[in-house]
Amino acid sequence: MTYQEFLKSKRLCLPNVGRQITNNDIHPMLFPFQRDLTRWACHKGRAAIFADTGLGKTFMQLEWARLMGERTLIVAPLSVARQTAREAKKIELDVFYTRSGKNLFQGINITNYEMLDQFDPSSFDAVVLDESSILKSLDGKTRRKLTDMFQQTPYRLCCTATPAPNDIAEIANHAELLGIMSRAEMLAMFFVHDDEGWRLKGHAEEPFYRWLASWGMSVRMPSDLGYNDDGYVLPPLNINPVYVKTGARPEGQLFFTGLKGIQDRASVRKVTVQDRIRAATEILEGSDEQWIIWTGLNDEAVQMHKEIESSINVQGSDKAEDKATALESFQDGETRILITKAKIAGFGMNFQNCHNMMFLGLNDSYEAYYQCIRRCYRFGQKEPVNVYVVISELEQDIYKNVLEKEAEARRMSQRLIDHVQQYERIEIGSIDMGFEYEMETVKEDDFTLMLGDTVERIKEIKDESVDLSVFSPPFMSLYTYSPTERDIGNSANEDEFFGHFLFLINELRRVTKLGRVACCHVAQIPAMLVRDGYIGMKDFRGKTITAFEQGGWIYQGEVCIDKDPQAQAIRTHSKGLLFAQLKRDASWLRPALADYILVFRKPGDNQEAILPDLTNNEWIEFARPIWYGIRESDTLNICEARSEKDERHICPLQLGTIERCIRLWSNKGETIFDPFAGIGSTGHEAIRLGRKSIGIELKRAYFEVNLRNLKKAVAERDAGTLFEAAL
Repeated sequence: MTYQEFLKSKRLCLPNVGRQITNNDIHPMLFPFQRDLTRWACHKGRAAIFADTGLGKTFMQLEWARLMGERTLIVAPLSVARQTAREAKKIELDVFYTRSGKNLFQGINITNYEMLDQFDPSSFDAVVLDESSILKSLDGKTRRKLTDMFQQTPYRLCCTATPAPNDIAEIANHAELLGIMSRAEMLAMFFVHDDEGWRLKGHAEEPFYRWLASWGMSVRMPSDLGYNDDGYVLPPLNINPVYVKTGARPEGQLFFTGLKGIQDRASVRKVTVQDRIRAATEILEGSDEQWIIWTGLNDEAVQMHKEIESSINVQGSDKAEDKATALESFQDGETRILITKAKIAGFGMNFQNCHNMMFLGLNDSYEAYYQCIRRCYRFGQKEPVNVYVVISELEQDIYKNVLEKEAEARRMSQRLIDHVQQYERIEIGSIDMGFEYEMETVKEDDFTLMLGDTVERIKEIKDESVDLSVFSPPFMSLYTYSPTERDIGNSANEDEFFGHFLFLINELRRVTKLGRVACCHVAQIPAMLVRDGYIGMKDFRGKTITAFEQGGWIYQGEVCIDKDPQAQAIRTHSKGLLFAQLKRDASWLRPALADYILVFRKPGDNQEAILPDLTNNEWIEFARPIWYGIRESDTLNICEARSEKDERHICPLQLGTIERCIRLWSNKGETIFDPFAGIGSTGHEAIRLGRKSIGIELKRAYFEVNLRNLKKAVAERDAGTLFEAAL
C-alpha cells in the first residue's frame, strides 16, 4: 500500500457496500436531487437520508428498496404504513402491507414498529426505517433490541428529518443501527466530556461532519445540495396564538403564580378544556374548509368531536384498520375535520389537502409542534397554511418555551447544514477531497525547518545524513491538535497508528548514518472505559519497540524518567492516583506514568566515533536506568502555540532530557533531526549545544513558533560567543 492509499484508508468514511446505479434507472417522477440522493444511498448500501418534511423521503426509500433488488421490509409508524403503500402506486410500485412475518411478498413489504416482534430479520436482505427518529423515543431495551435485530441485514436505510448537530443520541442511534460505529466509539473519537457534558472536540469538527456526510445526507431544501428550489418555496405560514381568558387556577394555587413543572401544566390543561373548546368553535364557525385539530387529552378530543358534527376523532384505542381508513378518508376530502393527537398522525403523514389546523392546547414538545405543522406545510401545498394555537392565558409560558426551542432548532439546523453541505456535495458527486495541505521550507546555516507531512518531507533528506534523532511522536489522541489524517495521532486504533508510524520509521532508518542512534520519547497510555471498554493501561512503550524492530532497527536500551505522582494526579484526576481511592479501594491504585527514552541503533558500524564531553560523574548519572532531576517545567514557552481548538496544552519534551540525549549520542557540529518538531525544543537544544538542526512540523501554528525559537537560539548562542570573545 502506498502512503497516499494509506492516508485515504484513514479517512472515517463509510465504505460503499451497495450497488452502482445510474439516474436513468430511477423513476422519472423523482426530482433531480431525489434521484441523486437515491443513487447515493444505493451505492452506500447502508445510509441515512435526513431530509426535511415534504422533500420526498417516501419516494426515495421506495426506489431504494426497488433498486436494491432484495426482499425488503419497510418499518413505519402505524399511521404512515398504509399511506406509503398508496404513494407507491404513483411510481408504479406494489408495496405489500403486512402485520405478520408469515405473510410476506418477495418484493417490498411494509409493517409498523409495533409489529416487529412478528418478523424474522433473516427473511430480509434490506430494511428501511421510516421516521427513524422514533429510535430516540424508545426505551433503551427496545432500542437495543431493534438495533440488534438488523445487524446482520446487508442493506439498511434510515429516513427521518434533519437532526440537530448537538443531538448526540439521535446521530449515535443511527450510526449504531446502520453498523457504522457504536455510541462509545463515536464519543471517544469525536467528543470530549467536561463540565458542560459531551461536546465536539475543536479539531474534530471537520472529521466529524465529513464522517457524518459519508453515511447521512442532511437536507432542508434542494439548494443545500446545490439544486434549484423551484417548487419547494412554500406559501406563507400564518401562526395565530389565541390566549383564552379563564378563571381557572392550578390545583393548590389561590392566585396564579406561574406554572411550576409538569403537574401544574397538566392541571391547567385539564381545568381549562371547556374555555378552550368555546374559543375553538368560534374560530371554526362559518368555515367550510378542511381542518386538523391537534389535541393532547382524551377529554379535549371527545368533547370537541361532540361540538362538531362534521368531524371524526381518531384515537389511540381505535383498531389499526379503522385508523388508516379514517386518515385516508380525510386525505381524500371525504371528512372535513380531523381530530387526533400528534403521536397518532403527527409524523410522516401527507395532509397537503388541508391548509388549516388548530392546536387545542400545547405541551412543551417542539418536535411534536413542528411535525404537526409540517403535515400540511410541505411540498405540494398550494395555499397559505393557517395555524391557530388555542391555549389559556395561564399557558403562555409553554408557548414561549416552544418558540424558543423553535428558534434554537433553526440555528442548529443551519449550523449542521453549513458544516456538512460541502462534504455532502462531494459525496453526491463522487469527488475525492483532501484537506488543505501546506508546505514551506526555511533553510539557514544552523537549521532547516520544513512545514508539511513528515512521512513525505523526510524523503527530501539525503541518505545517511542524520547523526542523531531525538523526538516525541504524537500519541494516539484523536483530534487533539489537528483535524487531518496526516497527523499520526489521529488514528482510530493501535494498528492504524503503528501502520502510519512505520512509514516514518523506515524513512528514519534510511536517513540515519550507519551505527547511529534514534531517541524516541514515549509514555504508557491509559485505557479508558468509553473508548476501550475497560480501565487499565496499554503497553505503548512495548509496541513502539516492536514497531522499530519491524522497521529494521536494533533496540539498544531505554531510560525511565522520574515523574511526580502528585502533579500527575492533579493534572489528570486519574482514579488510580487519588488519595480518596487509597481510603476507598486500593485495587484501583497504580503507579504514576513515567516517561521513557527508547534508544534504537541503525545496524552497521559507526564511521565516526562519538566522544561525549562528559565527566565520569556525569556519565554515572546518565547511565542510570532512571533519570532523576528532570524538571517537568523545563520546557519552551507553550502558550503562544496553542490554538483555541486544541483540546490539550502542548506537552513538549523537557529540555533537560533532550540535552542529555544530544550530549551523550552526538558530537559538536553534527546534525540532529526531529520529525515531529513541534515548537522547536530539539532544534533549540541542538543549536545551543553547537549542533545543526533539521525539523519537520505538520501544523502551521507550531511551525511559526518553532521558527522563532530557532532564530532566538541562534541569536543567544552568537551573543554568548561574542561575549566570550570579548573576555
